[in-house]
Amino acid sequence: MEDLTMSGGLDLERELEELRETYRSGKTKEASWRRSQLRALLNLLQEREDDIFQALKQDIGKHPVESYRDEIGTLIKSVNYALGCLKQWMSSKRAKLPVVAFPSTAELVPEPLGLVLVMSSWNFPFGLSLEPLIGAIAAGNVVVLKPSELAPACSSILAKTIHSYLDNKAVKVIQGSPSVGDQLLQQKWDKIFFTGSTRVGRIVMSAAAKHLTPVTMELGGKCPAVVDSLSGCWDKEVVIKRVLVGKFGTCAGQVCIGIDYILTEKTFTSTLVEQMKALIKKMFGDNPKESNSIARIINKHHFLRLKTLLDDPRVKASVVHGGSLDEDNLFIEPTILVDPPLETAIMGEEIFGPLLPIITLQKIEDSIEFIKSRPKPLTIYAFTKNEALGRRLVFETSSGSVTFNDAIIQYAADTLPFGGVGESGFGRYHGKFSFDAFTHEKAVFRRSLLTEFWFRFPPWNDYKMQLLKSSYHFDYLSIILIILGLKKTKKSALD
Repeated sequence: MEDLTMSGGLDLERELEELRETYRSGKTKEASWRRSQLRALLNLLQEREDDIFQALKQDIGKHPVESYRDEIGTLIKSVNYALGCLKQWMSSKRAKLPVVAFPSTAELVPEPLGLVLVMSSWNFPFGLSLEPLIGAIAAGNVVVLKPSELAPACSSILAKTIHSYLDNKAVKVIQGSPSVGDQLLQQKWDKIFFTGSTRVGRIVMSAAAKHLTPVTMELGGKCPAVVDSLSGCWDKEVVIKRVLVGKFGTCAGQVCIGIDYILTEKTFTSTLVEQMKALIKKMFGDNPKESNSIARIINKHHFLRLKTLLDDPRVKASVVHGGSLDEDNLFIEPTILVDPPLETAIMGEEIFGPLLPIITLQKIEDSIEFIKSRPKPLTIYAFTKNEALGRRLVFETSSGSVTFNDAIIQYAADTLPFGGVGESGFGRYHGKFSFDAFTHEKAVFRRSLLTEFWFRFPPWNDYKMQLLKSSYHFDYLSIILIILGLKKTKKSALD
């Protein structure tokens, strides 16, 4: 086995045992501990802002404004939301009981799962690491965070800062290659939270199955954007800006909820393309590579993967804007394609880059069948004021979420669950949903010894049958009448 070292330089087994001892001590269940860790996380984000900016610039080429918008700002908001709601989240909830259980009381008591593993992705190395960590801490767990090795500067900052700011006997960062991830997956966890590709997700699921470990899977998929005709009632520039940011202006399209392709009517396509060209120039300038407003491709492997998609002659013939690539700087120009063949790889796999196919339809309603014929996406976007079309998209398609007239903004909503369905993942988080993802709601039932429904015990007869039927139907009056002999019971073979 490869030697596995962490911030303290100790071996894996010793580090995990320290986490288990911390959990067994009970201190992570205390509200004071949870609040102290969330406040420490808030201090980390505020005090190490410049370090985070530099790491994101180094690894992915993100501009500080984009980094704050998509990572630091959303995380600060999430921590503050958790701090404000923690008392309510931790509180037990009374549960209603049937008549047959009278006199009794019951409640649901939230308890932490225990030792959890969070495996995050490289495209939002801070957001996708710390967002689930917020929920895990708020729920009272001890945590191992495995950030992606593909963003080494960000991984290093996470390891150094979390070790300095948080309780390192309860929260640890383990860095390393995929082999390190394999070693972690061999361990027994109380929960695994994974964000990444479907391919690696299958490996995680297989490992988790050996220990019957519950898993949250945040994967991806090809998220469509249905763009209806931009008639006179639309603010065309606002709509197209939102489309472009949903593709090119967020990590250069390397985002699981980014727009993967557009569905629109054939008669509207030329208008849409011209509007997009004009606004790409307005947003990113004549030379997007020099604009400092588009992130670069994470590494050469992913760059060559995207290049391969474009090199297909059938795909290359569909390019109507962009298409230039700079391998030395890992930069790909915002590229628009119209009707690449559906059987090509660019329409068969998640693009995860600044290549935007537009698929034309005879009428916009055809988008529903198109979406239904493909694997369930993480998100469906629809830019339309057609309420009938909107209702059909909500009720006739299946996806992790549906967002109308904007893109990616739903990720920032603490009151909405974030997660997929089918091949785009399962489980959900953000806000209270993050707390729930790392919590077991324990049912606690209390029964009085002062009285008893004697008719629930043998020997059986028709009299007891009638009483039981009344009790399960919440019919107090019938029970009383039968007991008093004022309501006749039917004869049966049970007598």
